[in-house]
Amino acid sequence: MKFPRVFRREKSGIANFTMRGVKREEEQRRSVFTRRALLLAGSQLGLFGFLGYRLHTLQVEQGERYATLAEENRLSARLLSPPRGRVLDRNGAVVAGNRLNWRALLVAEHTTDVNATLETFTRIVPLTDNERARIEREVRRRRRFVPVIVREFLDWEEMARIEVNAPDLPGILIDVGTTRIYPEAENLAHIVGYVAPPAERDMDGDPLLQLPGIRVGRSGIERYHDQVMRGRAGSVQLEVNAVGRIIRELDRREGQPGQDIEISIDTELQKTVRGRIEEGTSVVVMNARNGEVLAMVSQPSFDPNIFNSGVSGAQWRQWTANRATPLINKTTNGLYAPGSTFKMVVAMAALEARVVGINERVVCPGHFDLGESRFHCWNRGGHGGLDMRSGLKLSCDVYFYEMARRLGMARMAAMARRFGLGVDLDIELPGTRRGLVPTREWREAQGLGWALGDTVVHGIGQGFYQLTPLSLATMTARLATGRAVQPHLTRSVGGRPMRGGRPEDWPSMGLPDRDLRLMREAMWAVVNEAGGTAQIAKLPGGFGQMAGKTGTTQVRRVSREQRERGFRVESLPREWRPHALFVGFAPHDNPLYAISVVIEHGTSGAGAAAPLARDVMVDTFNRFRVAPQPPGPRVAEVGRGT
Repeated sequence: MKFPRVFRREKSGIANFTMRGVKREEEQRRSVFTRRALLLAGSQLGLFGFLGYRLHTLQVEQGERYATLAEENRLSARLLSPPRGRVLDRNGAVVAGNRLNWRALLVAEHTTDVNATLETFTRIVPLTDNERARIEREVRRRRRFVPVIVREFLDWEEMARIEVNAPDLPGILIDVGTTRIYPEAENLAHIVGYVAPPAERDMDGDPLLQLPGIRVGRSGIERYHDQVMRGRAGSVQLEVNAVGRIIRELDRREGQPGQDIEISIDTELQKTVRGRIEEGTSVVVMNARNGEVLAMVSQPSFDPNIFNSGVSGAQWRQWTANRATPLINKTTNGLYAPGSTFKMVVAMAALEARVVGINERVVCPGHFDLGESRFHCWNRGGHGGLDMRSGLKLSCDVYFYEMARRLGMARMAAMARRFGLGVDLDIELPGTRRGLVPTREWREAQGLGWALGDTVVHGIGQGFYQLTPLSLATMTARLATGRAVQPHLTRSVGGRPMRGGRPEDWPSMGLPDRDLRLMREAMWAVVNEAGGTAQIAKLPGGFGQMAGKTGTTQVRRVSREQRERGFRVESLPREWRPHALFVGFAPHDNPLYAISVVIEHGTSGAGAAAPLARDVMVDTFNRFRVAPQPPGPRVAEVGRGT
């Protein structure tokens, strides 16, 4: 059957149209696929390009840095505490040293639960609530890799129990450190001082202070020389695994030990003197020529070893409740009126101001009248006419009332400061008190007046004076030598001698030799001439002759009624009795040693302080049969008696 031509043309057109549509759809599909393929290929290319860039950055540009970080993750570096420097006496004996100390440490970063570790530890070695609180406080305060002391002074059994249970104690490790030990305990506590763990106020950026077991000086030589005795930290490099367990030790560099300090104290003399004195007594023995302190004893004392393991509340309450104040060094912090031991200063001021002649005589009827006030001499019957030498020898109060009236307080105070009274002394004991030499200006600054009667009373060492036994010993050494010696305790640091060990290191005081000779002669008469107030202090044969001066200072005013009734101080309760004082030097013709003695409520300088000073001076001569020598390289032989 044949179709018409027109129909054939229409059918052919439809077929062509259909084919063209199919082609277009195919082309569109191909176009979409191509774009997607290009997009995917571009993304992959970009991703691989970025990865390549990062690989180049990590492996080439920063490869060394990441290699170091990886190595640091494998290695653990820790600081090592250096041994603290020792304190040696003048003969090389150790008076502050170190001993081994087994202790348990906690490294917080090595445990996931600090509290659980402490709970387990407590079941093995009991911890108190205070110890737990202290450990938790230090863990919070320090970085997690810094060890914290859990328990010190472990005995062998405790250490063994901890080691056996080590798998149950993550973060706990046993360490061997050092702790401070004071072989002489109470004998040198006030001088050497003690150490304690650093507090927040001590943190000065030194990483050494964060190490377990580190101690800082809290008083005495330990505090004054703390920096040089600390030393420098060492280091140890350890290989650890992924959880921080130590595999092996790779390298160790020991720290630099702290420097040793040699002090001027002779331990044997110190112990001998301490064995002679009772509670409330302080004694200072100095080398008069160079200012070295040979003995400095304050009674009562305390045991500084207690501070190493921590002072209990009961112990602290016992110390602070003791009225005799064992924690206070009375030689440097006890304040007393000097009494008649001050009269040499008044005499020197009077001679310098030329308000009296050496041979001028002053009459003592037993009292001194000033207006309506009467000031009594200790000798109620009076001494009669006296020159300066006899006024000092007999310790006449009236003579020095008159000198004070002529001088005025300002000139007496100025001379006192030249002799080391009421000023800062260059002694290596932090907290040493300068004391007080009063003046009119000082009194007026308090809003109070100053009368001539105040000046008169201060002429015999009474009134508002507050002086330390150390300052009185310094005054005596300056009287004996005419040089402005400063008391000091340090002979050498790290083996290097300190300045001040020779007499020529100290300048002349610029006082006339004639005046100084008169003071020495008068003090010699006090001890060695008939009528002197301290004949009981005369040295036995073979020890030379001592020059000195007694002093008795009231702590409670004696009324006129009491005097008229024949009052005796022995009838008072002990705490109301006067203090007893004595200062002196020996030998008189070639002074080597100066001494000061203060006995609280000792009643009488002549009856109590003078005989003690005599015995201590004999002990000093027995200990030093030759004069103490300046420090040298052979420390162990310096100062030995021969």
